[in-house]
Amino acid sequence: MAKSKSLTSIFIVIILTLLFSFVTAKSHTFHRTISPLSLGLKKEKLSHLHFFFHDIVSGPEPTAVRVAQARMTNTSSSLFGLLVMTDDPLTMGPEPGSKLVGKAQGIYGSAAQKETGLLMIMNLAFTEGKYNGSTLSLLGRNAVLSKVREMPIVGGSGAFRFARGYALANTHMLDFKTGDAVVEYNVYVFHY
Repeated sequence: MAKSKSLTSIFIVIILTLLFSFVTAKSHTFHRTISPLSLGLKKEKLSHLHFFFHDIVSGPEPTAVRVAQARMTNTSSSLFGLLVMTDDPLTMGPEPGSKLVGKAQGIYGSAAQKETGLLMIMNLAFTEGKYNGSTLSLLGRNAVLSKVREMPIVGGSGAFRFARGYALANTHMLDFKTGDAVVEYNVYVFHY
């Protein structure tokens, strides 16, 4: 009887301990809702950035280089299957010696079989002014031969955390012999 009472007491203590630990344990979940203010996010703003993108594929120091291609790429009128890695200068003006404001670092690939259409995956990494050290991420289709192309801005870092918007690209200069291009960009982006 005493042994049975002792086992019952131990059993009750164990049950109470387990119940207490369940009540006091922190819930480990995979998500939670938080206030934007807890991250220092105040009022969202819309910014317009204007710069020129220099895609240099020729000469001794290209800023865009082929990294892969399909067997049929060189026989394709659209260069379908071509992949190019970039570290292209972004400048204030269209001239090569214009003030550098950042770099377009990423990859583009020829993704259309019948026309010139690129898949652009770029980080626009800024090195000047209040956006120095911040990036915008561009991901979208670039129909190169269209007058103006619209591509989505899908995110960013630094001053552009939670960014969303779009970029309008307009070819300023294209040398069909070398493949070098200067493209004017107008970027409209919401950010905090």
